[in-house]
Amino acid sequence: MKKNLFFTVLAFLTFSHLKSQVTYKDVAGIFYARCTSCHHTGANIYPYMNYSQTAWMAPSIQYDLNTNKMPPWSADTTYKRFQHERLITSAEKMQILNWISGGALKGDTTQAPTAPTYPNQYQLIGTPDLIVGIGTFTSTSSTTDKYYCFSIPTNLTQDRMLRAYEVVPGNKQIVHHAVITSDTTSNAVSDLSGGCYNLIGSGIGTYAPGSRATVFPSQAPVKAGMLLKAGSKIRIQMHYPAGSAGQVDSTKIRLFFYPIGATGVRQLYSTTPLQNWSMAIPPNAVVGYSAYYPTSGTLSTSLSAFAVMPHSHLLCTSIIYYAVNPGIDTIPLVKVNKWDFEWQEYYTFKKLVKIPTGYRLYSKHMYDNTTSNPNNPNNPPITVYSNTGTHDEMLFDGMMYMYYQPGDELVDIEAIINSDPLLLGVKESNSNSNSAITNAIAFPNPFNNTVSIRYLLNQTSDVSIDITDVIGRKICSYTIGKQSDGTHDWEWDGKDLKGNKTSSGIYFYKLKANNFTFESKIIKKD
Repeated sequence: MKKNLFFTVLAFLTFSHLKSQVTYKDVAGIFYARCTSCHHTGANIYPYMNYSQTAWMAPSIQYDLNTNKMPPWSADTTYKRFQHERLITSAEKMQILNWISGGALKGDTTQAPTAPTYPNQYQLIGTPDLIVGIGTFTSTSSTTDKYYCFSIPTNLTQDRMLRAYEVVPGNKQIVHHAVITSDTTSNAVSDLSGGCYNLIGSGIGTYAPGSRATVFPSQAPVKAGMLLKAGSKIRIQMHYPAGSAGQVDSTKIRLFFYPIGATGVRQLYSTTPLQNWSMAIPPNAVVGYSAYYPTSGTLSTSLSAFAVMPHSHLLCTSIIYYAVNPGIDTIPLVKVNKWDFEWQEYYTFKKLVKIPTGYRLYSKHMYDNTTSNPNNPNNPPITVYSNTGTHDEMLFDGMMYMYYQPGDELVDIEAIINSDPLLLGVKESNSNSNSAITNAIAFPNPFNNTVSIRYLLNQTSDVSIDITDVIGRKICSYTIGKQSDGTHDWEWDGKDLKGNKTSSGIYFYKLKANNFTFESKIIKKD
């Protein structure tokens, strides 16, 4: 009897242990939702699209999660929220770490959710109005990172309003980032010395691996765009990492304009209002420097902020950027608790942020010029001044904005952009000209109660939609039936087939049309 009891307990404990083991199917959905927008085949030398690609990188993933290096998102989300945040929850992080500590077990990979697909070529549908590119260029970045600036004539004969653009890296393995400006002086020439840090002209935007195409709101109640003047040049600063010498790149930009004569388009400005060129950071010190705009007084015109971009170099450790009505109120814009020079970008607000008259812009950067700063390029430390070189320092904080109109702050800019027709035609890596589904998009995403899924069919199709959770369990399944080619919308109320309200978290929708499928994620909030 005792012997039988022993084996019964042993079997139970063994079964309980096996049941609690975390295998790839339990974490695959997290990698798909949080990592593969950058780490996918063709875009990164370390893709995480299946078990074998992910498991061998387990030690590196473990380190990056424990040090908060990945996902690369610097803005403090308790201070201000933005579009397209690259985040991971504590529960998701713990699930991956448990999987790694348990031996990164493979398990039954057939139970893992379907891997997402990514654009094979372009993110924006249609033919651009203008394409500018750097041509064919061979990197000389051998032992150090290099920065090259290309000045490219637009050959525009009249002013145009830019409504969207897409940076297409020619060699995704070596393009660390790009910064794009427009120059109307016509005096700027290409600087291919490898030490070009001078960003001439008005800012347009940036690119980094995983970046989405930049689309400005172009539907009521807000239509906005950037002015590209006749005869202007596009200036592209390309950053190639050490070790890329000898590799060839041919990055280009696809630009989409509003039609000539389009009405109701508000001009979106990109400037750098906050600058400090009088910094002298002494050795062996941690000091802060700040800037105001206007330098005296307050704004005489109300603004609607669309995006902000803080900028510093290697000694910087943190940044806070806000609008202030002296002694009365502050309006949060962005806070970076741990500055990372390698990851800089425009942070685009979910809604326009009103900055009223009587306020002024303010930012403060902290600089650590001690040997305890692992990013300090000087050992022993030396006095570092304001200048444009990487080993100099900068306080150079940008903003995209419009002049305020009543109600701006109420407009859901994120929803307008996510439903833009230019985004409803992404060529998927597994698609072909015979695919029934051109693309699909969910908005708003994240959503609270209801999410709309808009999809584009290019042939009459039998359509159905499945909703699964992050580990691949089916939540609900709907048969929509036969639909003709064109754009269609379908709404999900966040409930399963029994009518129960689902909890907050990550879900996947799989759209099926004839023999073709499209799958993407949606995020439900409480």
